[in-house]
Amino acid sequence: MKIIVPMAGMGKRMRPHTLTVPKPLIPVAGKSIVQHLMEDLIAVCPEPVDEIAYVVGRFGTEAENNLINIAQTLGAKGSIYYQDEPLGTAHAILCAKPALTGKVIVAFADTLFTPEDKISAEAEGVIWVKKIEDPRQFGVVNVNAQGIITEFVEKPQHFVSDLAIIGIYYFKDGDNLKNELQYLLDNNIKDKGEFQLTNAMENMKNKGLKLLPGKVAEWLDCGNKDATVYTNQRVLELKYPENHIAADATITDSVIIPPCFIGTGATVTQSVIGPHVSIGAQTKVEQSIIKNSIIQTQCNIKQAAIANSMMGNNVLYKGQMADVSLGDYSVNN
Repeated sequence: MKIIVPMAGMGKRMRPHTLTVPKPLIPVAGKSIVQHLMEDLIAVCPEPVDEIAYVVGRFGTEAENNLINIAQTLGAKGSIYYQDEPLGTAHAILCAKPALTGKVIVAFADTLFTPEDKISAEAEGVIWVKKIEDPRQFGVVNVNAQGIITEFVEKPQHFVSDLAIIGIYYFKDGDNLKNELQYLLDNNIKDKGEFQLTNAMENMKNKGLKLLPGKVAEWLDCGNKDATVYTNQRVLELKYPENHIAADATITDSVIIPPCFIGTGATVTQSVIGPHVSIGAQTKVEQSIIKNSIIQTQCNIKQAAIANSMMGNNVLYKGQMADVSLGDYSVNN
């Protein structure tokens, strides 16, 4: 089985954090968004995943190596493909054409989810959906009485359905998916100016493929700072309810209120941390109060009161009470 991860977007809503790293590599609860997603997907797969194929922009060697390492730590081969133009979801997936064989999961890497069930080995296809109040910014599906998807509509401006597609899909026959995607490009079939995966799935459905809606207990967005801080909160609650403190972290005269993640080599002195705080490797926190925030690696936080915030790597921050969003190498003293 293979996982295709389209992630070539620039992540403009997450700036300044995406000026130096692609959005799916931003950490929540001590791991990158994309690593959490891959771990959760592998847990519901009916068989081992042998390849994770990332479709990226020109992120640079360091980011690409990080992605390959994530795949390898999960027992899979990591491969890199490029999407140089934003031509739509169908085009993005087809950029990884060599990987579109056999059983395939497609997972857009700006979301996390909690699936309710494992993928059935007999299923021809599964599209994970979540009921939401306003589906106008999402693709949606309709389902018949037998629980089979009957219609796909991309970003409807009038009500069609409230079952929003969350961006994660399973196809038993990756070659069939590849052929349908190629058909769209060969015939210049677009919806709202782009080549859409929903059009390919509509064609597959019309040819008799039975696509089932996947059930999602929780769907977590990582589209902007506030959403990502909330996602960090929920992942900590789900995965580290009693705190995760690295063995070589140093905690002195401090209170750590769970759930929190404190990374390797971090130092916390005379501070109150938590709840819902992630502190990256080698970060130092002194005489501070931090809650509901993400602090990345090698930061130095002194005499600060911070809440609902994100800080990048190598940030120096001192002596203010704030809700902040600071990119890498920011200095405030």
